[in-house]
Amino acid sequence: MDNLTEKDLEELIKIKKRQKKKNRFSKFIVTLVILLNVTFTAAVLYVFLNIGNEPTTLITAWFAFTTGELWMLSSIKKKKIKEDNNEY
Repeated sequence: MDNLTEKDLEELIKIKKRQKKKNRFSKFIVTLVILLNVTFTAAVLYVFLNIGNEPTTLITAWFAFTTGELWMLSSIKKKKIKEDNNEY
């Protein structure tokens, strides 16, 4: 570990910065999906209070879509982690 040159250290810093930027995107997507789900739930409750009927198909489709998006995002993340581990 003491054999690191300044050039190697700069390269490691660049790699870490790129990884942080990538993590920000996935965290943004997860936060966005959670906020959209909360907003959707509030809107459905409002509609239910006014009309007295819930849009069951719409609710199912919405949560299937958002769950699928989060599932695919996690699959991509797992694949990248696995590839990084195989590199070493």
